[in-house]
Amino acid sequence: MENIMLGFSQVLMPANLLALTLGVLAGVVVGSLPGLNDSIALAVLIPVTFGMDAKVAMCLLVGIYVSACYGGSIPAVLLKIPGTASSVVTAIDGHEMTKKGQAGLALSISTTSSVVGGIISSVVLLFFSPFLAEQALKFGPPEYFMLAVMGLCTVIGMAEGQILKNIMVMSFGLLLSCIGFSPQTGFQRMTFGNPYLLEGIPLVPMLIGLFGAASVLELAASKEKITNITGNIKQVRVQLLDKEMRRRLLPTWAHSGVIGTLIGIIPGAGMLMAIYLAYDQAKRRNRSLDFGTGVPEGIAAAETANNAVVASSMVPLLALGVPGNSTSALFLGALTIQGLRPGPSLYTDFPDVAYLLVTAFLAANLLMLPIGIGFCNFLAGKILRLRREVLSGAVLILCVSGAFAVSNSIFNIWIVIIFGIIGFFMNKFHLPQSPLILAVVLGSMMEKNFLQSMVLSDSSWSIFVTRPISLVLVLLSAGFVLSPVIKKAGSRRKNGRG
Repeated sequence: MENIMLGFSQVLMPANLLALTLGVLAGVVVGSLPGLNDSIALAVLIPVTFGMDAKVAMCLLVGIYVSACYGGSIPAVLLKIPGTASSVVTAIDGHEMTKKGQAGLALSISTTSSVVGGIISSVVLLFFSPFLAEQALKFGPPEYFMLAVMGLCTVIGMAEGQILKNIMVMSFGLLLSCIGFSPQTGFQRMTFGNPYLLEGIPLVPMLIGLFGAASVLELAASKEKITNITGNIKQVRVQLLDKEMRRRLLPTWAHSGVIGTLIGIIPGAGMLMAIYLAYDQAKRRNRSLDFGTGVPEGIAAAETANNAVVASSMVPLLALGVPGNSTSALFLGALTIQGLRPGPSLYTDFPDVAYLLVTAFLAANLLMLPIGIGFCNFLAGKILRLRREVLSGAVLILCVSGAFAVSNSIFNIWIVIIFGIIGFFMNKFHLPQSPLILAVVLGSMMEKNFLQSMVLSDSSWSIFVTRPISLVLVLLSAGFVLSPVIKKAGSRRKNGRG
């Protein structure tokens, strides 16, 4: 509790609170613009934070991450155009309510549900992440190796019909993680004589390319001219939900919040899985309602789940150094730029920064309620009329300048271009990016800890099953890998009986 109070005292410092508030507002704006999302915003802004104080920088990035998911629901409700991928389900019932003249109510439900989901996951992050970090101090090389293996196994287990694509992308990421010095021999691998690759592919420029530059290339490749898609948006009035509506949506908030939080903690599971699971559970629990025709529970389930993923995805990153999803991986780059290393040592060596981060997520969600309502009432229509060509030009300039600023190297700009092209083709062929980022981050961790485990055990693989924590991780990894097979066998048996 003493450290938690330390975190809140850091958040309430004027500079940090101002950065957090501006981050929340910027995140809502970014999320509400179709074509932009939290990943693009974070990737572009991380290099900008290099010269900032570490605490101010973290508050700014937390604010953007928390609110961008919610911001995507605004065009989803008003225009049936999801501002972010996480708002695709919100558009189903949200826009139907708009057509019925209930746009204000739909945005009120979206705003409140996002705040509720964010608070649920923030509380979990606040109390569970330090506890998990404390347990992680018991980890040795075998445990860390199996933790990395489990992170990659979740990608397979949570693939939902895209197992082959996920494995292919993940393999490419593991190949990229091998670039640089070999931890075993010290020899160069796949550097092609380029000294900039001796320490591997720089993470931040790679992420800037995958998210920022790729989005610009997608717009450039679009055959249709982008025009003002918003038309005339009627002024809507968003207010706090009344007591009756809050009581009605409370069960949906509770179930969806739990689903989003659990999915967020699992590395590689992703936000889309959380919102579809939550929406499906809401339909099962409310069979009397006709979902897809403007049902409040449909909006509440999707928005609660997607914001519940946000803070909970930081649990494995802050406690273990393993990113929960591709967006939380950007925080890995942000912390690295500030000279901080995620994992148990973050809580012991830099408790002020660690607890600032976990408390900032809770504070950002509380700020999101008044900022979200104010934005919907006064700014939504104006912001949605901005042209995407202008925005994409600004994004491209920030991508190039930001990548260069990481280490004042032209080579980083080439990394942005290369991975921008890779990201463009991945999006075109519907290849997931999370397995690539997870594999790049975890690949070097796996190799280093595997080699150390072999030294400790005199090259015996039994070390992974004779240590209790490692054995548990082995079983969990096997469970994730086998879950699609078991699920498929169960569905075949059910169909056979039918």
